[in-house]
Amino acid sequence: MTGAPHAGPNFWQTARVRLRAFTTEDAEVSFLWSLDSQRARDLEHVWPPASREQVEHWVARKARQSFENGDFDMVIENAAGTPVGAISTHRCDPRTGTFSYALDIAREHRRRGYAHDAVGLLLRFYFQECRYQKVTVSVHADNVASVALHEKLGFVLEGRLRRMVYTGGRFQDEVWFGQTAEEFAARHPPSQAGPG
Repeated sequence: MTGAPHAGPNFWQTARVRLRAFTTEDAEVSFLWSLDSQRARDLEHVWPPASREQVEHWVARKARQSFENGDFDMVIENAAGTPVGAISTHRCDPRTGTFSYALDIAREHRRRGYAHDAVGLLLRFYFQECRYQKVTVSVHADNVASVALHEKLGFVLEGRLRRMVYTGGRFQDEVWFGQTAEEFAARHPPSQAGPG
């Protein structure tokens, strides 16, 4: 199976990707990614230019980050060990068992299944190891690839907020997808190790 993990013991690895913590060595690739304005627009909006020092400081903070309150940032590497993107959780609420995440795959590494596997690993951890029960994620309505990814992963479209994003001189809607632990388990039983 394409998304199945290696036979080894690394929970955070599939045949295509490995999720790992940030290290200070990730500053250079993070700086290069920050130069892609369309990438910024796909995530949120175009940001002011960042200096290498600012990016180094940001990465150094991420490298020292501990798993507190459920929020965490990880680098996505491909099977060759090349950083291809990042995934981070936020709005983690252990009391209600809900969380959100943000995903970014560098343009030159898209359409290779990396996002699919990274999200699968993340959901498996939060649902099957941390007892979270629901994930929600917002996507720009014009981001056709991200909408298709979440539909393929079994997310349910839960709503649309009109004109919530402003970038490129125009407003975009924001769509919200959700998935429960039970919906994830129906597609990926706990005995099945990978994100499939």
